[in-house]
Amino acid sequence: MRIATSTENGQQELGMVIADRFYPCSAIDQTLPKNMSDFLKGGEKTMSSLQEFEHALVQGTIERPYHLLQDTQLIAPVPHPSSFRDAYAFRQHVETSRRNRGLEMIPEFDKFPVFYFSNHQAIQGPGPIPCMPLHLDQLDFELEIAIVINKSGINISAAKADEYIAGFMIMNDFSARKLQMEEMKLSLGPAKGKDFATAIGPWLVTKDELEPYKVQAAAGHIGDCYDLDMTCKVNGRQVSAGNFASMHWTFAEIIERASYGVEIFPGDMIGSGTVGTGCFLELNGTARLKDPNHKDQWLNLGDEIELEITALGKLSNSIVLHHS
Repeated sequence: MRIATSTENGQQELGMVIADRFYPCSAIDQTLPKNMSDFLKGGEKTMSSLQEFEHALVQGTIERPYHLLQDTQLIAPVPHPSSFRDAYAFRQHVETSRRNRGLEMIPEFDKFPVFYFSNHQAIQGPGPIPCMPLHLDQLDFELEIAIVINKSGINISAAKADEYIAGFMIMNDFSARKLQMEEMKLSLGPAKGKDFATAIGPWLVTKDELEPYKVQAAAGHIGDCYDLDMTCKVNGRQVSAGNFASMHWTFAEIIERASYGVEIFPGDMIGSGTVGTGCFLELNGTARLKDPNHKDQWLNLGDEIELEITALGKLSNSIVLHHS
C-alpha cells in the first residue's frame, strides 16, 4: 500500500495511491483517518482497515472519487514527524569516507548502531528546497531510506522491532558541508549543517509491498532486509548507485538501540544514513584519491535532484534561494 499526503488550498489530506490515482481517505470512508499522524497512532487496526479498502478498490468491488496523480500536489507523506533520528548504518559509506580523510575504520561501528537527532520541523516533500546563502557553500544530497513508527514501545528487542515499522520512504538529507565541517571540529553536531531541510516521499510504502524483495540480513544481524536499488541523478545525470541490502545495521537493530531506556512513539521517523556512494562528500573524496586535480562537485541553485529506489518510487527536488 502506498499512502500519501496531498495539499490543496492550504488543506492537507491523507490518501492512497493506486496506479495513477490518488484516493482521499475522506472520500473512501468517513471512519478513516484524515491525516498521517492519526493513521500512525491507529496502529495495526487502522492499517488493516485501509488495506481492506485498498483491496476493494483494486478489485473493483467498490468505487470512490479520486484525483489523477498528475493533478495532485503531494507533500511529505509524514509532514509532522514526532521526532527524527538519522543513523549511520551503511559500512561502505562510513569506511570509504574515513579512508578518504586518511582515517582507519572506527571499530565502534561494529559494536552498536549510532544515530543523531535532527530537525523534525524542517521536513520537506517533493519540490523546491529553499536554501540560505551559507547552505549553498558545498551543498550536498544524501541518498537514504527512512522508516516511520506506528506503535509505542520501550526496550524493544531487534527480534520484534520490525513490528513497529509502519512503512518506508525515500529520504534526502540535504547537508551544508562547509557549515557541518566547521561546527563538528567542536565535537558536537551535526547541527546547522543539517537542520534546514530533509526531504521524504513521494509516499509511505507499507511492508507488505516489499515482501517480494526481502533478503537475508548480513551475517550476525537481525531484522528485515530488502534488495532495493538506490540511485541519485543530478540534472538528469546519474551520480550515485547503491542497494538497501548493503545496510550493515538493520532498522530493527537501530530501533532496539533507540528504544533502550527510552519510549518511541507513533510518528517517530528514523533515517538509514547514507548508502555507499550516496553523497558528493564521499564521491569527491574518492575522486581526489584517483586524481589530485579533481574538481569537487556540489549542488547549486537550480539543480534538479532525483532519488529513485526500487518499489519506493522517485523523489524529486530542486534547489532554490530562501526568501525571508
